[in-house]
Amino acid sequence: MNKKTYPSDLTDREWQSIKNLIPPVKAGRRPRKVNMRHLLSAIFYVLRGGIAWRMLPKDFPPRSTVYHYFRQFRLDGT
Repeated sequence: MNKKTYPSDLTDREWQSIKNLIPPVKAGRRPRKVNMRHLLSAIFYVLRGGIAWRMLPKDFPPRSTVYHYFRQFRLDGT
């Protein structure tokens, strides 16, 4: 995926600090197809920009996927 960069994107240092905090895929589930770094950058784009989920630029993962993970992280305390 050719992704543009945004001020809200994770830096390499930030990514290294938090990548191990992402819960692993649950046993018996399919492997993730989404790049978790891009997904987190998409979440931060929405939160920092104060925009609606439907306004997420197309170069991020699909907004339904981004919102799904955001909701899961919020509910499980991640």
